[in-house]
Amino acid sequence: MTPEEIFKEMPANLNADAAKGMNATIQFNLSGDNGGQWYVAIKDGKADVSKGTATSPNMTLSMTSSDYVDMILGKLNGQMAFMSGKLKISGDMGLAMKMQSLFKRPGEGMAASKA
Repeated sequence: MTPEEIFKEMPANLNADAAKGMNATIQFNLSGDNGGQWYVAIKDGKADVSKGTATSPNMTLSMTSSDYVDMILGKLNGQMAFMSGKLKISGDMGLAMKMQSLFKRPGEGMAASKA
């Protein structure tokens, strides 16, 4: 799985209950093979994914694309990645803490029926 595929599935994997009342933009800066920049605007229980850089994101997540894929697939613990410096976060740390509850892992729930 590539970051591109993860971002494509992201709107379908949003936990609408966890995103209720939220209005936030998260910037993803991924380096290395298949890397790039994406941002996700979460508003009114929906997630819109765009390629590129957001004007003023609430939070920015930076890491290698391979570590990001491993984290999304559950092979790399997000807190351990952060503590070891593999994951860098700037901006709203509260939003960073919510990330795990905001999105289901690819292959869970609705995404599994597409596989």
